[in-house]
Amino acid sequence: MSKLTPFHLAVPVYDLVETRAFYRDILGCEEGRSSDQWVDFNLFGHQFVIHLKPKAEGVDAHHNPVDGHDVPVPHFGVVLEMEAWEKLSEDLKSKGVEFVIEPYVRFKGQAGEQATMFFKDPSGNALEFKAFGDMSQIFAK
Repeated sequence: MSKLTPFHLAVPVYDLVETRAFYRDILGCEEGRSSDQWVDFNLFGHQFVIHLKPKAEGVDAHHNPVDGHDVPVPHFGVVLEMEAWEKLSEDLKSKGVEFVIEPYVRFKGQAGEQATMFFKDPSGNALEFKAFGDMSQIFAK
């Protein structure tokens, strides 16, 4: 795998104040530039932006079945080193974050074994954070 570079991701949020506090205070993201319509964050080295957008009515969430769980689609997140993932998992639990899918290890003993967890920000954006004991297994089949 070649050297990874930071990605840029912008997502809609319907409550800028509450969602800003979530990424800053719960996930510990450093805040960058901002306006009354958007906020930049450093999300584990990636440029992540929340943009104010009115809440859409009647939009149903979509899920796909994976390992007996209903995985929310769309979702985004970061692949972390196992130690950082474990610390984040414990931090989120201690801060009372409600998980869509509790932290667990999937593909145990198989190619691509990974730890994963899903939760939502206050605007309903689904996040998945993963970790691999062996980072060379990220794209293993």
